[in-house]
Amino acid sequence: MSRGDFDVQGFARDIHRLLVLSTLREEGKHGYQIAMDVEDDSNGLVQFRHGTLYPILHRLEGEGLIRGSWSKGRGRRKKVYSLTRPGRKYLQGESHRVRGIMSRLQNLLQMPEEVPS
Repeated sequence: MSRGDFDVQGFARDIHRLLVLSTLREEGKHGYQIAMDVEDDSNGLVQFRHGTLYPILHRLEGEGLIRGSWSKGRGRRKKVYSLTRPGRKYLQGESHRVRGIMSRLQNLLQMPEEVPS
């Protein structure tokens, strides 16, 4: 892909991945908690459906960016996901890249100053 190409669908997937990773920065969480935190942190702008979130979690785990472990406790077992060192590095680099893209998009969408008549 050349510098001028922009994959909008790929960008949306990247945003979802980064939202999941960012919610794991402080502590490990199970899938439902990740979904709730992303929704709360985005003031309802982003809502994960079951069919969207879990494939993302499985891919991130397969890539070594997060680690899943089964919780031991009373009641139903839950898989708790935590950010790995490579995940932290990926999150930092990709967050920087996304901020650059967002800045360029904002500049593109900015309305020119109205010229007085």
